[in-house]
Amino acid sequence: MLKKESAFTLIEMMIVLFVITILLLITIPNVTKHQTSISNKGCEGLENMVQAEIQAYQIDHNKLPASIDDLKNGYLKEDPVCPDGRKIVISNGDAVIKK
Repeated sequence: MLKKESAFTLIEMMIVLFVITILLLITIPNVTKHQTSISNKGCEGLENMVQAEIQAYQIDHNKLPASIDDLKNGYLKEDPVCPDGRKIVISNGDAVIKK
């Protein structure tokens, strides 16, 4: 006497894989699109932080820093670099994202 075992057929497995593929094709572009937005927000936040350090330097020394190197003595630990590799520089007393 043979037992009948229930299992997925090849057609059912192919349908499941097809549905999963479609879902991945929909979600992956959305995730990569948001990655750029997240990176830009992080860079803008870093720029605002450097701008605050410029103001603190100006209060302490009664002058604006000439470059980022002036902020390394007690204000910044290292050169501010965005997650995407862009650097923050000082231009006319303001923090600017160098492209």
